[in-house]
Amino acid sequence: MEQRKIIHIDMDAFYASVEQRDHPEYRGRPLAVGRPEGRGVVAAASYEARRYGIRSAMPSVTARRLCPELIFIPGRMEVYREVSRQIHRIFREYTDLVEPIAFDEAFLDVTRNKKGIPLAVDVARAVKRQIRDELGLVASAGVSYNKFLAKIASDYRKPDGLFTIPPGQIEEFVAALPIERFFGIGEVTARKMHGMGIHTGADLRLRDEAELVRHFGKAGHSYYGYARGIDEREVTPNRIRKSLGAETTFAEDTDDREQLRLELSAVREEVWNRLMRHEFKGKTVVLKLKFDNFRQITRSKTLFAPVNSAETLRQVSEELLAAVDFRGRKIRLIGLTVGNSPEACTECVQLRFDFGESARNV
Repeated sequence: MEQRKIIHIDMDAFYASVEQRDHPEYRGRPLAVGRPEGRGVVAAASYEARRYGIRSAMPSVTARRLCPELIFIPGRMEVYREVSRQIHRIFREYTDLVEPIAFDEAFLDVTRNKKGIPLAVDVARAVKRQIRDELGLVASAGVSYNKFLAKIASDYRKPDGLFTIPPGQIEEFVAALPIERFFGIGEVTARKMHGMGIHTGADLRLRDEAELVRHFGKAGHSYYGYARGIDEREVTPNRIRKSLGAETTFAEDTDDREQLRLELSAVREEVWNRLMRHEFKGKTVVLKLKFDNFRQITRSKTLFAPVNSAETLRQVSEELLAAVDFRGRKIRLIGLTVGNSPEACTECVQLRFDFGESARNV
């Protein structure tokens, strides 16, 4: 069976880089895309800003405290969408097997590419050069024989990185990799693994598959494979996303409802930014809460039409939070997800009814 050649392309500080490209006065200066006032959060940060510890989803007041000279500018989503289309047009000059992950990243299967370039690393180099020459932007690329390894590689030498993980180096590379760098292992899962004595790929490889599934559910199958450099997922064009969300774990558990509303506000703004970035539409809003005893609950509401504004998302999410009875427990994590996309059901028909003016006024 022919070995796949997979590239993961990730644009460097995409929103902020577009702004610095279009506004020369911002180049070389710490810049954040987002709202500086009120409960605003950072949607994207330039690399100059990241040196101060500023990152996406950080409250704007915190970012300003870390870097008083930080420049805040409002996002221009239509501009980012158009630039994303231009980037993906470049991808398709090399292969039709392009799986978009976001505005600013995608997997490319270049096993048999349109240009007839033998080495995947040379394809990645050509894509990076074309993006720079035509669009004035910088991308990082990771190259390997599956998606898991290619994604890790693209993040390895950012910004403007190009890193290859060849088959002969997989075992050694994965063994030394901190488990936080593994695909699908977030902060909470990493903490749980640390408690089990799992800190690196080598540690993870010592655990059998049944144990990992017992502790982590179905994801345990993937973790078992990743520890061995195995990922059978294909690059799938036109992948249908079923849901999109974000969550945060607090430094200290709390039952203060006003504090929880503030935390929910930051998560909600991140979710809304992701909805816009991925052009995702969903009708079901799900609130997730994890209590101090690690019991987890969800509360959801399904609307008649997809969420179409930040205000709608705010109203529904706060309504869900207000209805939860904490029963004397404190909260350690809050999350928000939008799902139930009409596009996710290919055999469904969306029925629409016109109730007339009188019904709308009821």
